[in-house]
Amino acid sequence: MTTSHFIELHNIYYSYSGGPAVLDNIHFHMDDEHVGLIGANGSGKTTMLQIIVGLLTPLKGCIRFKGKNILKDDDFRELRKDVGFLFQNTDDQLFSPTVLEDVAFGPLNMGLSAQEARHISIETLERLGLSGFENRITHMLSGGEKKLVALASILAMRPRLLLLDEPTNDLDPETRSRLIDILSSLNKPSIIISHDWDFLEQTTDILYNLENGRLDRCEEGHIHTHRHIHPYGDQPHHHHDE
Repeated sequence: MTTSHFIELHNIYYSYSGGPAVLDNIHFHMDDEHVGLIGANGSGKTTMLQIIVGLLTPLKGCIRFKGKNILKDDDFRELRKDVGFLFQNTDDQLFSPTVLEDVAFGPLNMGLSAQEARHISIETLERLGLSGFENRITHMLSGGEKKLVALASILAMRPRLLLLDEPTNDLDPETRSRLIDILSSLNKPSIIISHDWDFLEQTTDILYNLENGRLDRCEEGHIHTHRHIHPYGDQPHHHHDE
């Protein structure tokens, strides 16, 4: 009997405008893990997440969700109810005039009443330490505030899986620390793209490297030149300045 997983990628191939393969025969699956995804800029990390949620269509291969092949736009709409995607650039994600409108958009789109959407949105903002932000003008927020509001807009839809693309980019140390605490308290399965090694060490337990179109799981428990044990010391990295 074949075991099905929450998300599965089979034989995924993708290239841009007929160029070299960004993703070449990728196989991947996950259920309840916290996955870190590393690789050089342009290696295809964001492309892989966009394929999972249907923003890009692979040239070959298939995506499976809860054991079923995802074939149509309707299938991806169902998938997105359970999979929240935090964009690298929050300005691509936040588009409503006020914070409350942005956070409530997803629940309203899922068919909740205005009252239910408002209740969930306020509750989610409170959980992320953003009480009182409801009527703030979204585009006037700081970079860190925008990142947390974008995360709130995803969490308000109660997803089962989080996809986070460079979530610590442009965050000050305090907001970065808050984000770590939030993700730890949520304890939701996730795939996190990041160049911030210490952030990945605190938020993930499995690491994959994407290079030359290949996706490989990293070995664990290597000693490296910083003279301490790092979970993924076999990969080149730098440390966040505390």
